[in-house]
Amino acid sequence: MHNNLPDDTARPPRSSWKWPHFPGTVHDPEKGISEELYNELVRYTKYASGAYQVLCPRPMGNTLVSQFINPITGTQGFIARDNTRKELVVAFRGSREISSAIIVDTSLLLSPLRGPGLPENTDAHVHTGFLYAFRSVGDRVLNVLREQFKEFPQYDVTVSGHSLGVRQSCFFVILLMSLSLSRAPLHQLQRYLSGTASLMLRCDYSHLPRTGDQSFAELVETLIGVDNVFRGVHSFDGVPTMIPTRLGYKHHATEYWQFTEPPAPRHVRRCVGAEDPEGSASIPSTGINPAHMVYFEQPIASDPTVCI
Repeated sequence: MHNNLPDDTARPPRSSWKWPHFPGTVHDPEKGISEELYNELVRYTKYASGAYQVLCPRPMGNTLVSQFINPITGTQGFIARDNTRKELVVAFRGSREISSAIIVDTSLLLSPLRGPGLPENTDAHVHTGFLYAFRSVGDRVLNVLREQFKEFPQYDVTVSGHSLGVRQSCFFVILLMSLSLSRAPLHQLQRYLSGTASLMLRCDYSHLPRTGDQSFAELVETLIGVDNVFRGVHSFDGVPTMIPTRLGYKHHATEYWQFTEPPAPRHVRRCVGAEDPEGSASIPSTGINPAHMVYFEQPIASDPTVCI
């Protein structure tokens, strides 16, 4: 689906562009990502948006297997089953309640990546609040998924999220791989063998904040592969860079930056490395802003049609 797109950032922008482009962005508007990949980004962003709904009876028109929520951490989401695509989808939402934002989002201290099922032989450190939120629902989600595997062993698994939910997505995939539910890479959209099932990781696609240190970034890149991680950023969204690197945090590759409007495959740049200076890091963070709540054409949390 996505075969190591060449770095086409060498050509200067054209003066005929109708939409503003940010300083430092040198990108040929005739190129970008494939339409097929772009449509996948849109699709799974809609799943992540649906996770914000109080009730999501038919996520993207498919079967709702289970919803989960921890009222203390505010971690919420669902597991859906798409029998047409033969796929199970785990979607995590981002922060919404003030209490969860205080408990989870503001816990900036880096803690060792530890927890039931998580890798033991690693010196990776991660955001304390994000890890705490994941632990509050991880076992429950894993148990539901195991039951689904028994009945649908040939189905793929896609894990998607938005904002804080992105971090839960990544932790959950690391958990699955550590438990040997997934082993060998199957294709470039983060699909992994899991017995006779497979796993497609979506980590992020919707404004991922920095989550851990250099070791954690390397762990994600090693387990998944830099060509298999799609970290979406919408224009000037300040959340991905809101946690500064001076606190010991670092992004992992690979960023896909929608650098201008309107949303379209040719307006998404595949960045280079973990902290590409020609990507969203070229813009000073302004925190949560309007760009944070719209990703790949999808208004996050405000479109109930993704649940029917």
